[in-house]
Amino acid sequence: MGTPKVFIDGEAGTTGLQIYQRLAHRDDLEVISIDPAKRKDGAERAKLINAADVAILCLPDDAAREAVGWINNSKTKVLDASTAHRTDAAWVYGFPELDPDQRQKIASTSRVSNPGCYPTGFLAAIAPLVRTDTLPSSFPATVNAISGYSGGGKKMIAQYEGFRTEDPQQAESKSPYSPYGLKFGHKHVKEMQKYSGLTHTPLFVPAVGDFEQGMVVQMPLPLWALDNPPTGAQIHRVLDRHYAKEPFVRVMPYQQPELLRDGNFLEAKTAVNTNEVQLFVFANDNTQEALLVARLDNLGKGASGAAVQNLNIMLGLPEDSGLQP
Repeated sequence: MGTPKVFIDGEAGTTGLQIYQRLAHRDDLEVISIDPAKRKDGAERAKLINAADVAILCLPDDAAREAVGWINNSKTKVLDASTAHRTDAAWVYGFPELDPDQRQKIASTSRVSNPGCYPTGFLAAIAPLVRTDTLPSSFPATVNAISGYSGGGKKMIAQYEGFRTEDPQQAESKSPYSPYGLKFGHKHVKEMQKYSGLTHTPLFVPAVGDFEQGMVVQMPLPLWALDNPPTGAQIHRVLDRHYAKEPFVRVMPYQQPELLRDGNFLEAKTAVNTNEVQLFVFANDNTQEALLVARLDNLGKGASGAAVQNLNIMLGLPEDSGLQP
């Protein structure tokens, strides 16, 4: 095979644009682009999808399903960044660090679903603990998370950036922190449950913050509810072993005050512009309480960076290509 061809269907969107920027200057693959005037032309999109070795779909769910249906050859692989296929048994979940054989599954399939940003943080922290029975599969997981407003796409970006043009005193009070998904049943929870090994969906409360990029995913653990609760050090050791050789998931030192601003505050934006998940374990063994925290870039390892990592694996290219700082 010559230089592999990649088509990003939805290149003009937030995730698509970031993927394009990460790929545009690489010489080990060719990005084929659609004429901007034909972005809504189904026939033209189908033509380019079928001309590509890998089609990356950065589309709404229904449009992604439709685009997959246009493929009429056995060559084109698909990397879907939507939620359309994340729990589909016919698709491989694109979180290479999830299990020891996950990379091989991604490399050997033609259909990969890119994970969501919140599930990436949640699964990175919880899945190894459930796999090793450090936490029981019946554990009632709770997730409190906040992401930068860029995760809401162009409409939300325009809304928040519009605040900057108003009276600063009024703008600051517009929406500094806004929980959402308050009817529960968020579209990410099935994905979280399936790949964590939990027997029940987690209670998930996402929020958007008044900053552009970055995110923190928090999972409080009431360990006192367990018959044989692990210590904080044991939890940290399980995660440290699981990710010991992983370049894109970093388990931070256990309970080090220097990791926090002023010894008290965990910043949400420290992992911005990386393809890294940073995992923290905080615990009080006396009260049998712990907190797991995943910090990542919602547009990096939470979206476009993860897509590039998966693309590299699918094409047999060095996994870190296009992901260096």
